[in-house]
Amino acid sequence: MEEPDNLEISYRNTVGTQRGGNGFSSSLLEFEYGARRWWTTSLYLAGQTTFNESTVFTGFRWENRFRALPGEHWINPVIYVEYMQGNEADKSFREIAGNDMESDTGEPAKITHGEKEKELELKLILSSNVKGWNISENFIAEKNLANEPWGFGYAWGASRPLSLQAAAKDCRLCAENFQTGVEMFGGLGTRASFGLKNTSHYLAPVVAWQATDHMWMKFSPAFGLNGNSHRALFRMSVTYEIDGIGSKIGNLFRGKN
Repeated sequence: MEEPDNLEISYRNTVGTQRGGNGFSSSLLEFEYGARRWWTTSLYLAGQTTFNESTVFTGFRWENRFRALPGEHWINPVIYVEYMQGNEADKSFREIAGNDMESDTGEPAKITHGEKEKELELKLILSSNVKGWNISENFIAEKNLANEPWGFGYAWGASRPLSLQAAAKDCRLCAENFQTGVEMFGGLGTRASFGLKNTSHYLAPVVAWQATDHMWMKFSPAFGLNGNSHRALFRMSVTYEIDGIGSKIGNLFRGKN
């Protein structure tokens, strides 16, 4: 959850291999705002380049996260609701649901760009902090609004700072500014065929660095665990946080009046 009145701007890029086709690079630009202590809302703009083919805009997403319980608990549940409007050329790989497989992304973008889609995605996010570790489990339910069955997926991750003690002096390359972890995610089929058959799964180490008080950088290569998965997805992101932006904009307009 984002802190109230703060704005986080993130750029995320995923480069993937494609057996039987061209590799690709997809991009997400995210604007995340802490509307309330219990509510964070985000807007995503997505696009992708398929090498030796074309670059296309693939749509937008509006995401909302709601804290189910006030305060910190042993398990902190968050309800996630997202609406997506775009096209089937999307290759952002934010999560896997249903029977999403590598073969689905091999069709040329000039064809899939014209195939419009609208989706609703729901998640139950459970997170815990245990002895310096942050552990998160996600259960995903995704519905294509063109009268297709619900698809399901999962994501699990754990991360920890390299050191839980801060250095005596300001040091950006010190251990407390680095986090390492691991993530596993994949599909669980659909309402009509729930399970692991015809699904893809990935395992990904994660390294994150807090470069300044307001900027994070993260790198996470994801490796496919079965023949339905891409062999590798190379993911990176850069995030910058602006404190109190709502109040600053409000003060600016009040000053003009």
